[in-house]
Amino acid sequence: MAWTQPPVYERDMTFDALSFLDAPTGLNKEGGKTLPLYAVGTHDWATRLGELPKSAVAQAKLLGFSGEAGRILLLPGPRGSLAGAVVGLGEGSVLSGFGAAAAALPTGHLWRIEANGICVQEAELGFMLGAYRYQTLKTRKITFSNLADASARSRIIAGSIMLARELINTPANDLGPAELAEAALQLAQRFGATAECTQSEALAACYPAIHAVGAGSSRPPAVVTFRWEGRAAGAKAPLVSLCGKGVCFDTGGYNLKPGAAMRLMRKDMGGAAIALGLSAAIMALDLPIRLELRIGCVENSISGSAMRPSDVLQTRAGLTVEVGDTDAEGRLVLSDLLCAACEAKPDWLIDIATLTGAARVALGPDLPALFCNCDEMAEAILAAGRAQEDLLWRMPLHGGYAGWLESSFADMSNVSTKPFAGAITAALFLQRFVPDKVAWAHIDTYAWNDSTRPAKPEGGEAQTLRALLSAIEHLAG
Repeated sequence: MAWTQPPVYERDMTFDALSFLDAPTGLNKEGGKTLPLYAVGTHDWATRLGELPKSAVAQAKLLGFSGEAGRILLLPGPRGSLAGAVVGLGEGSVLSGFGAAAAALPTGHLWRIEANGICVQEAELGFMLGAYRYQTLKTRKITFSNLADASARSRIIAGSIMLARELINTPANDLGPAELAEAALQLAQRFGATAECTQSEALAACYPAIHAVGAGSSRPPAVVTFRWEGRAAGAKAPLVSLCGKGVCFDTGGYNLKPGAAMRLMRKDMGGAAIALGLSAAIMALDLPIRLELRIGCVENSISGSAMRPSDVLQTRAGLTVEVGDTDAEGRLVLSDLLCAACEAKPDWLIDIATLTGAARVALGPDLPALFCNCDEMAEAILAAGRAQEDLLWRMPLHGGYAGWLESSFADMSNVSTKPFAGAITAALFLQRFVPDKVAWAHIDTYAWNDSTRPAKPEGGEAQTLRALLSAIEHLAG
């Protein structure tokens, strides 16, 4: 029997995640008949009855609907058709309510959000975020209801979040350092930013710690840097510098992670993905700032060339670091990026990273930890997080623990000598690479939803993106 070559399966991996910036999932720009989508909460249900169609009032009384969270009231039309729907908000937010509705409404319809006493932009954003699912590698696609239209700002923010989600959700066999770097370069090209990608010998010279982290992988590391200015940004416009940890997969190196802890390590580049999504939003909204972005694209693997526990590494700053644990590689990546970023003396320096399990032990998966050396900057970010339903929690840069990072063989160790305060000591390690005069924030994030909730589908999540965007807009005045 003759053997025949099986068909080649080509994955649809063109990184058209950038297309979300044009038309995020859940948005239909083709027009057509639209159905009205109203919203009410339990606290104002009685007073809002007069704002709804008479059919909605009658249907609500018939079905005992009074705006409970998660309930959808479908409004009947002539001859069994659908005339619209009412979203129950309960005591929750508009964003969460419409996030839940996106997956619950009947498919095959175009909806328009009615401004019956609600913030339409929050509703649009919630709907689009709730409609997103990672489908690139699924042969059976999931269908959701669509919005007939949405504001440009809602589309931009939703698309930027979906860009970050798409990158985080992509498995590591499809998204290595080269692919992550390429996605960053494509984003820079899209918005006319000046970009460069540092690799090979140049990387070893300019970013020695990042080079050491990636030395064990057959997929070489890279650093992407790009610079951009808003059209209204003058020479004195605020310079905002973003740094993202882009560890595309983290085995833990020779300090190998157990299998259960390794399963989600494709999300260890979540900091870089969020930084890219945030940059996309800044550039698409054309904020009047100067922007710099740096992401360290690397894989932490095991081989004969991998870094070992007790190795002493050089860093861009000239400080030497003893490797106490090869699984504490993210701070090594950020140390070089932060040092490079500080050379331009930014007004705000922000790094984002899935850095420590200790932060999750302290705050759980939903509250990213914020460490900041500037009270004014910290409060601006925290206030923006509260306003945007994108919360962070400030943790202390307690100098009393700095001595725990001492090493007998180098300027410092990459891990603490004590089993306590792991998120704090990681932040103190990074602080050594940031001059006191630079306003700096370090965000230790989970970047993942363990289960699907309203507007937060299971998988990668762009935690803090909306908070940081709002804070940067405030900085820009």
